[in-house]
Amino acid sequence: MLDRYAIQLLKAPVNCFGRLLDQSPFSANQITVAGFIIGLLTLPALIYNHYLLALFFIVLNRIFDGLDGALARRRGITDCGGFLDITLDFLFYSLVPFGFVLAQPEQNAVAGAFLIFAFVGTGSSFLAFAIMAGKRQIDNPVYQHKSLFYLGGLTEGTETIACFVLFCLLPEHFAFIAWIFGTLCWVTTATRLWAGYQTLKNVDNP
Repeated sequence: MLDRYAIQLLKAPVNCFGRLLDQSPFSANQITVAGFIIGLLTLPALIYNHYLLALFFIVLNRIFDGLDGALARRRGITDCGGFLDITLDFLFYSLVPFGFVLAQPEQNAVAGAFLIFAFVGTGSSFLAFAIMAGKRQIDNPVYQHKSLFYLGGLTEGTETIACFVLFCLLPEHFAFIAWIFGTLCWVTTATRLWAGYQTLKNVDNP
């Protein structure tokens, strides 16, 4: 829901860093992988209850996620880069609640499982429509520079990161926040299923 506004807000600084990275020997895919490896450090930080350190790694991961896209847009967006980026993003998103479950299994296990279950709904509906949209050459006028069709919803990347920030700042309320955000994710899944089905139905039967 907020991604389109966040993208516009961060566009100028991200593109500035993209120009600097364009002079470096690093590829966009290398930055993607480096960001994911940094994101993996969130897990041990959460397990040992170092929540502010975990937040630091989460923020770094998201910064790298923005930088790889900025560099890719300058050098050329590729299918393999888009595949790598979205796959590692979804793995990272599931890693965060899993870390809170491992940190406090008695208090967080059920809520964390519910949230990861909800992520399966948002992720599968997102990717399934992207496949069909690519097959049908359906363009998204809002996210024109994405490597695949970006189907929006109530809970997108911006809302997810905001949720992770709340988790780290208020770890004692993880379960409460996870139940709420997981429910919102299921609302997103439902709207994506409806919108995606209707869009493809109209393409199949013009």
